[in-house]
Parts: sequence; C-alpha cells; structure tokens
Amino acid sequence: MGHLDVKQLKSPKDKALYIHHLVKDLEALDIMLNKGLIEKEPIRIGAEQEFCVTKKDFFPNNNSVEILEAINDEHFTTEIGKYNLEINSDPLTLKGNCFSKLYHHLKELLEKADKEAKVKDSKIVLTGILPTMRLKHIKNDYMTDKPRYHILNNALKSSRREHFNIHIKGVDELNLIHDSVMLEACNTSFQTHLQIHPDEFVEKYNWAQAIAGPVLSSCANSPILFGRELWAETRIALFTQSIDTRANSFIFNEKQSRVSFGANWEQGTVTDIFRDHISRFRSLLTSDEHDDSLEKLEKGEIPKLRALQLHNGTVYKWNRVCYGVGGGKPHLRIECRYIPSGPTLTDEIANMVFWVGLMLGQPDKYENIHKKMDFKDVKNNFFKAARNGMETQFKWNNELISAKDLIVNEFLPIAKKGLQKANIDEADITKYLSIIERRTKSKNGSQWMIDNYRNLQKSKTSFEALQNITAYMYKHQFKDKTVDEWEIFNPDENLKIDISRIVKHNMNTKMLLVDQKDSLELVSNIMKWKNTHHLPIINKKKELTGLLTWTDLIKLGDQDLHLCVKDVMTKDLITISQEAPLEEAKALMKKHNINCLPVVRNKELLGILTTSDL
Repeated sequence: MGHLDVKQLKSPKDKALYIHHLVKDLEALDIMLNKGLIEKEPIRIGAEQEFCVTKKDFFPNNNSVEILEAINDEHFTTEIGKYNLEINSDPLTLKGNCFSKLYHHLKELLEKADKEAKVKDSKIVLTGILPTMRLKHIKNDYMTDKPRYHILNNALKSSRREHFNIHIKGVDELNLIHDSVMLEACNTSFQTHLQIHPDEFVEKYNWAQAIAGPVLSSCANSPILFGRELWAETRIALFTQSIDTRANSFIFNEKQSRVSFGANWEQGTVTDIFRDHISRFRSLLTSDEHDDSLEKLEKGEIPKLRALQLHNGTVYKWNRVCYGVGGGKPHLRIECRYIPSGPTLTDEIANMVFWVGLMLGQPDKYENIHKKMDFKDVKNNFFKAARNGMETQFKWNNELISAKDLIVNEFLPIAKKGLQKANIDEADITKYLSIIERRTKSKNGSQWMIDNYRNLQKSKTSFEALQNITAYMYKHQFKDKTVDEWEIFNPDENLKIDISRIVKHNMNTKMLLVDQKDSLELVSNIMKWKNTHHLPIINKKKELTGLLTWTDLIKLGDQDLHLCVKDVMTKDLITISQEAPLEEAKALMKKHNINCLPVVRNKELLGILTTSDL
C-alpha cells in the first residue's frame, strides 16, 4: 500500500472496477502457478526493521519525517506514527553468511538514522512497544501527514461505525475507548520474509502456523503499555483490537478480525488463501494504478497484481502471504509479523535465524501437519505464548510441554538441521542459535523488562522507571551483550537522560478516591487507617469536586461526624496539569501555603502531588 496513491472505496462504480481487477489478479496468479512462472530458486530472505524516534528524554518525538528527509535513503520509509520509521532491507540469497550480512546492513542503516536523529535532538530505539508511550501520543496529532494513513483510518472507522474498544488484561488491566487506528502506532515489529517454493507453499504456511507459538514465547519483549503490565507480548492483543473493523464478534460476514492468526489450516493453493481473505474481508481502499493482469500475461509480461496486493495490505495475518516481483520474476513469500523489534539488533537477527531454520528444517514426521495437530491447539499455543511468554505450557503432539523443553529439546535441533541444509555458515548457526538457547534458559526481553520495572518502582515513580528502562535499552541496543545477559541494573547508572522534570514525574497516581456523598465518619477513619493527610473527593461523574485534609477535620473539632464529606471538604482548589514543570508546582504550593496539589486534566483527577512527593 505504501507504494500506491490510494483512496477510500466508496462509490458503486469504483467498487465494481476494483473487484473486476481483483478477480483478474486471482486468475493471473492461477495461470502463473500452473505454467510454473513463479520463481522456485534461489531462496531469498529479507526484513522490515521498524523503530521508534524519541526526544532526548526518551519520550516519543513527532519529527520522523524531518529525520527521514535528512537520512535521504530509499531503504527508509514512514509509518503511521510521527515517531516511527521503517527500514526495508535489501533481499539476500539464503546461503553462507547471509545473516551476518543482514546484521551489518541493518546496523549501518540504523547508525545512519541515529546520527541524523542526534542532529535533531532525537534518538532511535529498538523496542516492540516504547515503554514511555503515553495516551497523548495516540491522538491524531501524531499521525504521519500522508494521505494513505488518513484514508486507511477513515476507511476502518467507516467500516466499524463506532470507536475502537481496547481491553487487555494481564497483571494490570487496560480498558479504553479510542477514536482512531493510532493505537497501531504503539506496535514496532521486526518483520521477517522468507521466499517459499510455490509447490510447497500451503504446506510451509501451515508449518509456519504450527511453530508460531513457541517462536513467539522466546522472543516476547513488549509487556508494558501506558505503564501497565499486560501480556508478555502485548502487541498481539493491541494490534488485533486497534485494527478491528467489527463492531462486535458476532457480525456474520466478518467473524475474524482483520488482524488474526486464522481460523483453520489452509488447503489448496496460495490463490485459495487469497480467495478466502477476499471472501471474509471487504475491500476498503482502491487506486488508479491497477493493470489488466491477464492482458499483461498474454503479452509475456509479469503482472504486479496491484489490486490483490492492495487488498492483502489491509488483511494483517500474523503469518502473511506475500506476492512480489523482483528482477522481473514473480515470487511468493511468508512474512512473519509477530516478532517484535529489539531489544538489540543481535537479538532480532537471532529470532530471524531461529524462525528461518525451523521453516527450512521441517522434519518428515511433521509433514502434513494439518493432519497431525488440531488447528485450535496451534492457535491456542500462539495466544498463550503472547500472554505468558516463556512460562507457557504448549500442547504439542497431543502432550503438554514447557516452552523451555520444547525449544531446547526439539525446536533448536530442527532449526540447526534446516540451516545446515541451506549451507548457512556454521559460525552464524552457532552464534545465533546459542542466543536463543541462552535466552530460553535465562530470560527473554519481556522478563527482563518486568524485573527491572518492578525493581525501579521501589525507588522511583512509574513514569521515571519507564524512562530509565528505555534509556538502558538505547544504550545497549547495538552492543555485543544480548538481552539474556542483561541484569537488574542500577537506577543511578549513568544513562544520560536529559530530564526536564514535570509534575507527572513525581505525582502519586495510586490514590484512594472518596465520593462527596460518603459519610464523614467513614472517610475520617479511612484517613486514620491509611495514614493519609489528603483525600481527593469526586462526584458521580468521577470529576474532582473537593479535597478533604487533616486541617478540615481539625477545624471541625468535636462536632457531630454524621455529615457528608461535601459539607466539610475544601472546594476552592488550587490544581495543576501533569505537563506543568515541577518548579511551577513547588512555587504554587509555596505561594498558597499548601501541602497538596490535585493534578487534573479538565475536571478529571489524574493524581496528587504533595510536599512529601517533592
């Protein structure tokens, strides 16, 4: 979609023309398959490296387009968020030291990006979800100013006809309603591509589905969103819900989300997979750049199947089928979309090597996997891995087995044989697969992040802790040590965070809330029980209406406590925004001789800042 001038599919005439081209593309693909025109060798690999752009304080920056222009390299392109960019690697033939080549290729490009980012007081960070992401960063103001993103947003909203409801439950819980697809911008991936022999495509696709859960468990590194501990790989739940065109899951013509793992094993040919997608998901976009694919074939030319590719670009399977034309020859690929970006470039390449090795090494005993395993077990494995990471118990060969045992005892040997069969250098095989083995026996990125987040919160606010985690990741993302070797780090380590402290850095968000109609006797006792000197008071709309302090209770003296809180509370409040400089809060408290400042957005209470917090 990124290479086309797209527009929303609205008028009956446009729809009819687009469907006409779509059907012709399917017919053309069938003809190419039957005539053996699809490239069978050599096999190539490739990757899409997404990354975040942050300010010097490690919060998202909205200047990715400026950095892109300064980089001036066709390998780079925009993403939907103004704080994301993507690198499209050069395709490499699968042989020898191709993975080391890919590593150096991507490192060179990332260092080029980081250099230009520094000129603009920015940094680039490899991470599945940027820990410092805040709700304000998913507003439309942060959407990249390119027509295709706004058109996609409008098309998805129009199809859905209501806001996006996000509900993810892990250790903590996230429940929010959002009015655009900008939540997609929170997800940063390392998408790996493997060219597949056309005669083996459906078999290999089903195998890719079977191995997805265990692979995901080893590489999960996105456990935190908006300061909440959610899934080991929260991207899976977030992306599924942020691009969902269904108002609910019972609409008859779309029982699957556009972001999905799938519903069944695939059968037939690759064209049948595309036919199924077209049957399930209505087209959202069109373009004026469609070709007559059948006419091109008759002329001896290879069609780009633009209509089919445009539709495919709005169906986000975690293992996606891809058609492409390179060097004048058509080919088929599987794009593995569930692997997150980061936390180091070496970790990413290890994930890719592991996945490619498994794809190539499929043993005879797992041929026709669709006849040997229940698809729902495979699908359940995937979502269990997203939730639990390396703590997952998988259903494999009709037995329960831990992630560690399955990966170490079965998957790593399969991957090694597959890579050896492809004549990959033994040094690369040993280097990258040993990273997966060490990680499996110690910790993945998700476990490292949670361990450090909890440790940092003993001495810092959540807001500060997330900055520290991001700063540590930035400092180590291109170093030799991979995440399995990272430890609980010292929060006072020199991480070079340029912090202009704001109220949000120090405010307390873990507050007891009291309704203005609550019994004063109850609330006064709560203050004694919890040893708190200030309690914010809200109304039934959850709006801040007052503050009850020890001073209010002292003034009341021995009067009857059979009163409502609102009869005694302080109503004329001095408040502050969470974005205000901390020095401003200090000055305000000194000026008004108060020890507590409610932090509000409009009338909504976000937190409390007291002299002890300072």
